[in-house]
Amino acid sequence: MKKLLLLLCLLFSTSGLTSETQGGQFKDLGPWEVHYIAFPSTFIQPTIAKAYGLTRSGSKAIVNISVLADTPAKPALKAQVTGTARNLLGKTVELEFKEVVEGDAVYYLAQLDFDNEDIFRFEIDITEKQQTRKLVFQQKFYED
Repeated sequence: MKKLLLLLCLLFSTSGLTSETQGGQFKDLGPWEVHYIAFPSTFIQPTIAKAYGLTRSGSKAIVNISVLADTPAKPALKAQVTGTARNLLGKTVELEFKEVVEGDAVYYLAQLDFDNEDIFRFEIDITEKQQTRKLVFQQKFYED
């Protein structure tokens, strides 16, 4: 479990080095700082994928959402996370997020099938304590 946390921390820590299309960034959404990243599932080790019930494939992505309180301590928050991904051809996929809690960290993970060079627009609804915000981002994927 700690291996996934380390991987996700490494991916998030490079957010300042990547552009919006590369993923691994955050947005301030009112009372929250929402971190998000979408990447090919082959980026994680088979043992980590198995531990979290994720499928590794050259054409399957992982979408990771973390919601933090927008306060100096930035504690992780539990929230309801739902959303869709739509490619440029109009194919819409409902994302099924599962909550992962590791110590003080809380992640919401979903998977998505893609074709080489697919560009998806993500619309993620986040609800916590009767407040809802929408996170919107776009990601291009490449098959392994």
